[in-house]
Amino acid sequence: MPELPEMENYKNLLMQRIQNKQITEVEIGREKSINVPVTEFNSLVKNQTVKNVTRRAKHLLFHLDNDVVLLLHLMLGGWMFYSTEQEKPDRTIQVRLSFGNEHLYFIGLRLGYLHLYKGIEAAKKKLDDLGPEPLDPEFKIENFMELAGKRRGSLKTTLVNQSFLAGIGNCYSDEMCFHAGLLPERKFNELSDHENRQLFQSMQFILRDAVNSGGYMEEPFFPGDSLTGGYNSKCRVYDREGEPCQRCGNPIIKDEISSKKTFYCGHCQK
Repeated sequence: MPELPEMENYKNLLMQRIQNKQITEVEIGREKSINVPVTEFNSLVKNQTVKNVTRRAKHLLFHLDNDVVLLLHLMLGGWMFYSTEQEKPDRTIQVRLSFGNEHLYFIGLRLGYLHLYKGIEAAKKKLDDLGPEPLDPEFKIENFMELAGKRRGSLKTTLVNQSFLAGIGNCYSDEMCFHAGLLPERKFNELSDHENRQLFQSMQFILRDAVNSGGYMEEPFFPGDSLTGGYNSKCRVYDREGEPCQRCGNPIIKDEISSKKTFYCGHCQK
């Protein structure tokens, strides 16, 4: 499932390609992927200009010039591709937004959605339960320490809890625990101040590195895209079961914590 770095990468690439461009055509291939009748969706989206694309947690918000906001959540298996008709992937398309001869394809939206809201406040209400953005410049170590001090659950289950921090999922929770040298089954209330500070620093480093590397999802966003998916080869533990740990050489372990797939090194994570 796309997490904060993947969606931030999408946001940056979308801004380069569709900001201030007019949506010339709309095609809905799966009505369950939207939340209003197809005719209403088309009438409110077609011929509108994309003013901005922003991200909140694992969501993207497409801001149109008629104050309509399209709220995207790709969920498990969803991805996007931007190209001409001739270059599009041979996949089922749930939604297509056209910009002249180029098109934005939404693929794999079996669980994901592209919902329409009339005004930013209506869209934001759907995101009210989300916690702070971990890469927000206003989110400091003191804020993290205060949040962490109120938690009693494991690092794994807490870090992926979207009401605690927004945008972290299975991949990056494992990567930041490894970077911090902490077992993901550790409880937040067992951590020392030093360990909490190390976890915060690891979180900042891992997420920023992943954003700059294009995230871990390997499907390109456009023909010739060499950035998207660049972090996959940099993952140290996620999806590396049985491979030697980069720090100590012991095999990476795959386990489950509260039914969540978890990867770690049992030797150098304490």
